[in-house]
Amino acid sequence: MGIITWIIIGLIAGALGKLIMPGDDPGGIFVTMLIGIAGALVGGFITRNLLGMGSGGFIWTIIVATLGAVLLLAIYRALVGGRRA
Repeated sequence: MGIITWIIIGLIAGALGKLIMPGDDPGGIFVTMLIGIAGALVGGFITRNLLGMGSGGFIWTIIVATLGAVLLLAIYRALVGGRRA
């Protein structure tokens, strides 16, 4: 059940990341959703392992996942966005 929850939170984070960083993404909505899922994992890893912050509930998890998604979306746009000309 935990993996399904992380996928759902990642999809929410991907949608929120897209709202925070609007624009034409290389890859479309599916890549944005996958980046959201990966951002949820990256955000959780950074806050729990590197910063030493534990879990803080559903809202905290959404915020951390969204920040991770925004970070990965910015990196993805920087790497792949320049190739599209």
